[in-house]
Amino acid sequence: MKLNRNKSRINHSINRAFTLVEMLLVIVILGILAAIVYPNVGKRAVEARIKATKVQIAAFRNALATFEIENGYYPKGRNGLQDLVHRPKDAPKWNGPYLDKIPKDQWGNDYIYECPGRHNPETYDLVSMGPDGVAGTEDDITSWELDK
Repeated sequence: MKLNRNKSRINHSINRAFTLVEMLLVIVILGILAAIVYPNVGKRAVEARIKATKVQIAAFRNALATFEIENGYYPKGRNGLQDLVHRPKDAPKWNGPYLDKIPKDQWGNDYIYECPGRHNPETYDLVSMGPDGVAGTEDDITSWELDK
């Protein structure tokens, strides 16, 4: 008879569930791990978006250079990037489209294009407002600083 009681105690301890304290301990450990890992992952995501935006600006620069070589001028005004996709009236040697479409930057904002540029009066200025989405701040990604 004593043997049966020991077996029932063994079966009872095998079938028991986690206690509330054990569950809370696991949740705290997972929270600590997330607090350590998330900032590193978040920082890398922003860095990747910045690099992708720089690649897009480089693609714009190539398309604008090709447009300029063929037509003798850069597209004018704030809407000049549209001339890379749609033939402007004053470009008889236009062999585009130079881009399939005008992409938005990695944060979903339009690029800011000015020709003639304020920083490059002989050519153009091309700006992504960067992560904060505000023009004129230190996180802007610009065509004239791309090579730095």
